[in-house]
Amino acid sequence: MARIEIRDLRKQFGDFTAVRESSFTIEDGEFLMLLGPSGCGKTTTLRMIAGLELPTSGTILIDGEDVSRRPASERDIAMVFQMFALYPHMNVRKNIQYPLVSQGWSRDRIKEKVAEVARILGIEDILDRPVGGLSGGDRQRVALGRAIVREPKAFMMDEPLGALDAEFRERMAEERRALHDRMGATTVYVTHDQLEAMQMGDKIVVMNNAVVEQFGTPRQIYDTPATMFVADFIGDPSMNFLPFEGSIAEGASSVRLGEADVAVPTAREGAQGKLALGVRPEHMDLSDDGPVRGRVVATEYLGNTQVVTLDTAWGEVKARVDARLNVRPGETAAAAIDSTRVTLFDDATGRALRSELNEGVFP
Repeated sequence: MARIEIRDLRKQFGDFTAVRESSFTIEDGEFLMLLGPSGCGKTTTLRMIAGLELPTSGTILIDGEDVSRRPASERDIAMVFQMFALYPHMNVRKNIQYPLVSQGWSRDRIKEKVAEVARILGIEDILDRPVGGLSGGDRQRVALGRAIVREPKAFMMDEPLGALDAEFRERMAEERRALHDRMGATTVYVTHDQLEAMQMGDKIVVMNNAVVEQFGTPRQIYDTPATMFVADFIGDPSMNFLPFEGSIAEGASSVRLGEADVAVPTAREGAQGKLALGVRPEHMDLSDDGPVRGRVVATEYLGNTQVVTLDTAWGEVKARVDARLNVRPGETAAAAIDSTRVTLFDDATGRALRSELNEGVFP
């Protein structure tokens, strides 16, 4: 397996910058998710790590060795693509063993290794079937089998579950994570699906407009977003933003929001001008004396909880509350805020302000 270091990685196509000065480290055996919207640079980053694209500048280290200018064939990395890229004229067994045949392995060693991989993936019963008639899930397993059979240093996966329907994709994500835990293989996985990233990743790199917005564990990404983009992109419903004009001093533990003073985690830096208080829907609750008041415009029943949407002076605000509360559209309601879970942002730059909540998370 491998430790992969990315240092100031940049990729330009003519005048277009696809990746801009990205830096992060994937520890040996980690499952890293490259997450972001279409066109953010995540697939280009993956292709540079794999050697399918050469960086314009920056460094890629695999186990301490600079491979930045080396072709893919010299990096000992296996790729798994969204459309599987299986050989249609071969059956399952021949697809899986193809890399070993190409490397000149003996027939007995190939047979033994293919049987081992098939057992790990649970596909022993389809080894002699043509790949054309397989389900999407089985084709995904065959593609994984062909990747893991030669035991590469690391796996690169470009939205491998993207072609599957939502329910089956969730099941395959669980299966893929379980496989990773058994093998302990360093894996870099591209996705635009935040739920997939949170479900499978040890660490997540969130990208937007060619830039790494945040790098951290799923808990860090969710609980202490570094930017308003991350806070908005992660979570369903996403974080509420309550903008206000004013200032906050270093050491302050409250802000003036409308006509109320709202407690916040102690500020570690000051700011002034256009600011925003960010709070997730599950960290709000309906309360008669809550500082966020408005008209109920919608309720969404989710079993044991419901999402209540309020039309307020700050725009629409969502609160995830107990489903047993009787709330109806058209009513006036107020929401209280869990002051220990608030993030303050500089609304002009979109950057989170350092506070007691996120201390130690940001560099």
